[in-house]
Amino acid sequence: MKKSRLTAGVVAGLIVAGTAACSSGGGGSSDGLTFMFRGGDDEKAAYQAAIDRFTEDTGVEVDVVVSDPDNYATQLQASIAGNQVPDVFYIEQANLQSYVNEGILMDITDQVAELGVDLDNIWEYGVDSYRYDGTLQGTPEGRLYGLPKDIGPFAFGYNATMLEEAGVERPDPDVPLSWDDWLEVLQEITVDTDGDGEIDQWGTGLNVQWNLQSFVWSNGGDWTNEDRTQVTVDTPEFAEALQYFTDLTTVHGVTPNPEQAQTLDTYQRFMAGEIGFFPVGPWDMSVYNELDFEYDLMPWPVGTTGETAAWVGSLGIGVSATSDMPDEAVQLVTYLSTDEAAQETLIEANIQIPNRIDTAQEWAGADDAQPANRQEFLDIAEDYGRAMPAAFTYGAAWYDELWVDIQPVVDGVRPADEYLAEVQPRMQALLDQSNEDAARAAEQNAQTD
Repeated sequence: MKKSRLTAGVVAGLIVAGTAACSSGGGGSSDGLTFMFRGGDDEKAAYQAAIDRFTEDTGVEVDVVVSDPDNYATQLQASIAGNQVPDVFYIEQANLQSYVNEGILMDITDQVAELGVDLDNIWEYGVDSYRYDGTLQGTPEGRLYGLPKDIGPFAFGYNATMLEEAGVERPDPDVPLSWDDWLEVLQEITVDTDGDGEIDQWGTGLNVQWNLQSFVWSNGGDWTNEDRTQVTVDTPEFAEALQYFTDLTTVHGVTPNPEQAQTLDTYQRFMAGEIGFFPVGPWDMSVYNELDFEYDLMPWPVGTTGETAAWVGSLGIGVSATSDMPDEAVQLVTYLSTDEAAQETLIEANIQIPNRIDTAQEWAGADDAQPANRQEFLDIAEDYGRAMPAAFTYGAAWYDELWVDIQPVVDGVRPADEYLAEVQPRMQALLDQSNEDAARAAEQNAQTD
C-alpha cells in the first residue's frame, strides 16, 4: 500500500515512454494490439507467458506496455490525454463510470456473448463490477465494459507456528472468533520474548484505512445506504467498531505503537514472525509461501452481528472505444480473463485466485494447497465479500475524507463517535457532489450517443 516518491523527471520519462509505446491512431500498434497493464516481476512474467500463448493460438501480435503499480494511473492518463489509448488496458472499478461517460471504454457486451464466454463460471462479483447501466455500476442489468483481470478477496491470516508455540489452538476455519475471544488470544501472544523488558511480539498490527471495513460491517455499520446517496458513518455501530479498532493499540497494547511501527512497519513485522494475525490477499501468496513459518487463513473476527465480513477488490481489463482492432481486442480480454490455460499460467505464479469458478474450486481443494485453507478466499468471493465503499461511486473524494483527520482517533486522543459526527457532513457534501457529477456526465454521454 506504499507509494513511491519519484522525481518529476522520472515520472515524465515514464509518461513519454508509455505514450510512445501506444499507437498513433488511437488503437493498435502497426503490427497488432497494444496491452497496457501494471504489476511486479511475477505478474509481468506470468502475463507475458499467457500473451505469448495467445499470439501462438491466434496469430495476433500484442505489444506489451507494463508499468509499476505506483505509476500506472499517471501513465494511462497521459496516453488518454494524448489520444494514444491502448487497445486493451487495466481499469480500476472506481474509474469505470467516468471512462464510459467520456467515451474511452468500449461496450463489449455483444462481442463477449458472440464468443460464447460462460460468464456463469466467472465470479459474479468480478463480472458485475464492470457492468454499468448509465446510473448504477455493479448491477446485473448493466452493459459490460470490461471483464475481471482478477478479484481480490482480502482474507485474514495468522502465524500458525506462533500460535502452536504459545499453546494456542488454531482458529476454526469456518467459525469466526468474536472480538472478545480474539482479544484474549492477542493478549496471550503479545509478549517480551527476549526478557529485555520490551514487547517484541504482538498479537496484530492493522492499518485503519485498509482494515477497518471488516470491523464496521461485522458490527452492523456501513459507509452509505444501499443506493449510495446517504453517508452513514455517524452511527453507534460504526463508532463502536472504530473505537474497538483503536483500543487494540491505545488501551490493550496488542499492536506495535506508532513509534515501533515507524521503525519497522507491521507488514514487515508479520513476515519477520513478530505479529500473530495479519491480512492476506491473493497477491501476497508468492511472498508469504516462502516465509520461515507456517501461515493460514481464517474468517475475520466478528462484532455484534456474529457474521464475518471482508472486502473484495478487483481490477478489470477493458477495450479502447477507438481501437482499430476491436474484435481482436475483445478476444484478448476474454482470453486473459476466462481462458483455462491462461488462468493456469496466472495462478501458478501465486498472484491471484482463478477467475473461473471450476478452476478455483480445484485450486482451493488441492492436497498441496498453501496456505492450507485457500477455501477462505473462495468463501469471501462467493458468500460474504463486499465491494470497498467507494468502488462503485463516481469518484472517491467523499470516502477519502474519512481518513484525512482520523489520526487523533487512532492515537486515542479523540473519541470515535465525536469524530464521526463531525466528519459525516463533510463526507455527505462530497458524496452529493459526486452523484451530481455522475448524473451530469451520464446525461451528456446520452446526448452524445
